[in-house]
Amino acid sequence: MGDTTPTVMWFRRDLRLADNPALLEAAADGPVLPLFVLDPALWGPAGPSRRAYLGASLRSLDASLRQRGSQLSVVRGDPVRRVALAARAVGARRVHVSADFGPYGRRRDAEVEETLAEHGVELVRTGSPYAVSPGRVTSGSGEPYKVYTPFSRAWADHGWRAPVEPPRGGSWLTLDEDTIEIPEPALPDGLELPAAGETAAHRRWREFLDDVERYGDERDRPDLDTTSRMSPHLRWGEIHPRTMLADLSRLRSAGAATYRKELAWREFFADVLHARPESAREYLRPDYARMRYDEPGAQLDAWRRGHTGFPVIDAGMRQLRATGWMHNRVRMIVASFLVKDLHVEWQHGARHFMRWLVDGDLASNQQNWQWAAGSGADAAPYFRVFNPTTQGRKFDADGRYVRRWVPELADVADPHDPSVDDRDLVGYPLPIVDHAAERLEALARWEEIR
Repeated sequence: MGDTTPTVMWFRRDLRLADNPALLEAAADGPVLPLFVLDPALWGPAGPSRRAYLGASLRSLDASLRQRGSQLSVVRGDPVRRVALAARAVGARRVHVSADFGPYGRRRDAEVEETLAEHGVELVRTGSPYAVSPGRVTSGSGEPYKVYTPFSRAWADHGWRAPVEPPRGGSWLTLDEDTIEIPEPALPDGLELPAAGETAAHRRWREFLDDVERYGDERDRPDLDTTSRMSPHLRWGEIHPRTMLADLSRLRSAGAATYRKELAWREFFADVLHARPESAREYLRPDYARMRYDEPGAQLDAWRRGHTGFPVIDAGMRQLRATGWMHNRVRMIVASFLVKDLHVEWQHGARHFMRWLVDGDLASNQQNWQWAAGSGADAAPYFRVFNPTTQGRKFDADGRYVRRWVPELADVADPHDPSVDDRDLVGYPLPIVDHAAERLEALARWEEIR
């Protein structure tokens, strides 16, 4: 047990009470101040989806704390200053956090730790947003893994602890002044986000587990609602992956095994970013920086707006704009199209995704974009160029996905390749590029750097 002195629980990407080891450590110290710092460095670049979802998640956490006789104290400003002020205000000797392994988070925490130490306060890191913290799993030579399959085996062999219960009893503190109301930014017209918070996360997870056996066969079908939709909840730590892994371990279906591999991909990409933090902005494989790319212009804008004339591309981009989310198979298709059909560097697409995705996670987003661009860890071969029309027909055979998100094509005979007359009749654009020609152009540019 601790010395029963006041302590601070600084919430970041762990907006939950259950299975939160850092919160348990804080409660063991003594009375706990639940704190969230609205950091302008993160809030400023965030798009409307993440801002609105974060606000809703914080309100959910606050409601859970109020049921325990507490509340979430929210302050705005530089965490280096605000966390130290909060600790001083309640007389805390320790500030507890779940470790952050992102490039910005690591720098921020080091600066906070240094400032707290000047005031005799310790920053205590317990746990992380991952089942296995980045950097923990290494190859036989002690190096980070660069390929998913051996990483996933070592990750599974390493294992993880069982979930922990929320703290029981204890006492809570609040800041008396200088706090702000939890933001509730208005959403742009046409954007509707999923329910946020720990309760919503567990409810969605239970619903998915009821049908998880379908996941292995149907996860690539954007016309079917058989993916988990858990990515926003994982992004904000409303549920911990080891809670999910514990549930999956009790199942023997192929769907459960496939889903566990997807969680391993999330942890692999976090590990890659931890080892190569510059890959958030720069090419993981530098040779690809030498490739000839086109300057972004009208075609990039058409891609962003979902007006490329390729139905499955436009459906995905419109789904993103309407829901803050896009089916994963479609994410791969639209990424391939931007890089290999429009010859635009992946960073432009990654930036657009981070603006609109409610599950915008730096490691997963940037590394997945690099994977699609051929420049990432264990990346798809560059010569694998998705044909958007073929992909649409394969994974959306009846056209239900396209008809839903591109409603002008709802009644055309072939929603994946509408005729010129049908396009003209319903006001749907012609393709902005010739895919076959651009595929050959992409491969020619690739040959130049080989």
